Amino acid sequence: MDLKPGDKAPPFKLSTDGGGTVSLAALKGRPFVLYFYPKDNTPGCTLEAQGFSENVKKFQRLGVEVVGISKDDVASHERFKSKYGLKLVLASDPDVETAKAYGVWGEKTLYGRKFMGMERATFLVDSRGTVREIWRKVKVAGHVEAVLAAAKAL
Repeated sequence: MDLKPGDKAPPFKLSTDGGGTVSLAALKGRPFVLYFYPKDNTPGCTLEAQGFSENVKKFQRLGVEVVGISKDDVASHERFKSKYGLKLVLASDPDVETAKAYGVWGEKTLYGRKFMGMERATFLVDSRGTVREIWRKVKVAGHVEAVLAAAKAL
């Protein structure tokens, strides 16, 4: 599925660190950011998570929930959060069903080797469950600031 701004956000329900869950239904009525990232404890993913974590209070003041999603399991997310003092929700998508629904699971190439993996992408969803902004093939530098600016414009 190739989501576009204006489309309804696909439903999801995922386990999170701390033994919780997050779902489209639970977030109904408030805006949120879903950012998909390849793997806990890798350089780019760590910088991105730290950026969102450092700005989580700014998002909260806007009433915007921030959720990071990767294929890593909940235990990996808990270690990742603890190691870097992250202050945001990390959700586990082990069967990549949510990633597929959002169109961020696919073939990647690294050093000439092809493999299936998670695209670094971010979705801003408004309080009605409509996708408002999509960032694909994200470069970490300046990304959190761009998402925050778009969230302010909701």
